[in-house]
Amino acid sequence: MNRSGKTADTMEGSGLTISASSIKVNEATLDEDTLVFSITSQKLSNGMGVCVCRTYEDFEWLQQSLFAPDEPDLHGVIFPPLPAKLIMSPQSQINNKTLKQLGFLALGDCCRTYCEALELYLQQVALHPILSKNKALETLLTNTESPGKQRAKKGIFNRLSQVMEEKRKESHKDVDDFFQNERDNNSNMTALTKVTTERFLDVVLAEQRLSVASKHLSSSIQLWVNQEDSANAAFSKICLKTSKVFETIKRNFEKTAENNISTLGLGLDLQSRYQEAEKEMLFRRTCKLVELEAANKNTERAKANKKGIMEEVRNVLEKQFDGMSSMARQEVGRFHQSRVALLRTALVSWCEQQLNTATEIAALYSEHLEACQKLPEE
Repeated sequence: MNRSGKTADTMEGSGLTISASSIKVNEATLDEDTLVFSITSQKLSNGMGVCVCRTYEDFEWLQQSLFAPDEPDLHGVIFPPLPAKLIMSPQSQINNKTLKQLGFLALGDCCRTYCEALELYLQQVALHPILSKNKALETLLTNTESPGKQRAKKGIFNRLSQVMEEKRKESHKDVDDFFQNERDNNSNMTALTKVTTERFLDVVLAEQRLSVASKHLSSSIQLWVNQEDSANAAFSKICLKTSKVFETIKRNFEKTAENNISTLGLGLDLQSRYQEAEKEMLFRRTCKLVELEAANKNTERAKANKKGIMEEVRNVLEKQFDGMSSMARQEVGRFHQSRVALLRTALVSWCEQQLNTATEIAALYSEHLEACQKLPEE
């Protein structure tokens, strides 16, 4: 069983020659001011390993390549969400802007959490029954040359137009109760997931601060130790024992925070981004619905000499809308199943790791207690 909640036998996409379960983003290295990710995978036919190096622009190229504007049915697909770009500052410090944009993905040692998020993204694309057939995915995983240079950049005016369109159409009433209910549920779940993720992130940041404070306190106590002064030997021993206790407390907070980030934190972050991805798909369908309703009105008002042309336009839009809606229904069903499986896997992994940490720390506390009980004898 892997983090997607599926077994290896059910993971392989029908059009992909790479084993989806074998896709790993192993590490990120900084080349001047650019992060380079090492990606490994295995061929399904012979198990041969493949290793490529990719930048974030390559991932953006893949995401854009998956969305084909000339295939209306694909507008009903919930595309696996690509994490926002990780910007490395010269001092490798996490500022408030980066933390707000990336959340848990900005934390973790040596970009490990961010690599795991990109790994999950690639695996989700490879698992998708339609997107896995796109040759762009195999190009990204196997070609030695970077495909990111072919990326088409979006201008700021495109984004501004999209925002204005969203404001105008997002409250449009749907003709299908199934999709209207899904839009309402998505709006509620998106808000709740975002709040939950933010609160859990606050917990992790507090644990990290407590870990640093415990380390400082341990170091400060060690300054009181004077092994050359025999008169204060007993006091020095107490200070040493106390310092070790705070080292263990520091380790507890540190390990707990790491577990929170790599399991439930990563799971909540993925949930939040997937809710946004579903919202985008539902909005695309709403836009097509508005377009179809406008075509119906234009057909009714059209004069006799233009009636046939307008009916033809309406019929094309209706066919596109029906195909998109059919695809969207399937995607919503897959989305809910995947969402539950991913969250369950994250919760189970979180519980297991925290239990292991608690067992380890409890054993260390027992050793400290035993050592402290022997102090009067010494």
